[in-house]
Amino acid sequence: MPVCPGDIHSVPIMANSSDKPLTILRRPQVEVRTGLSRSSLYAKLKPNPKRPTDYDPTFPRPVPIGTKAVGWVEHEVDDWIAAQVKKAREMRGKAKGGN
Repeated sequence: MPVCPGDIHSVPIMANSSDKPLTILRRPQVEVRTGLSRSSLYAKLKPNPKRPTDYDPTFPRPVPIGTKAVGWVEHEVDDWIAAQVKKAREMRGKAKGGN
């Protein structure tokens, strides 16, 4: 179970008040889960006037896990994926003349 380094009491880091500990995903894991390439993943994080559609302010921000290392919180990545599926389903429903 993850703990806060340097914490005298070594309290586990918990996700949102549930009993599930936070899991950090490294970039290759995020690429596999999202289907995005490395460059596409980072393009979602930073606005680029030459390619404005690449930026996605809803994409989870990485968190520093070391001096030169970052990771993404697993449940935030999963929530983003679920939102993308929901958005696609809604768009498909509208295209078919539904809701």
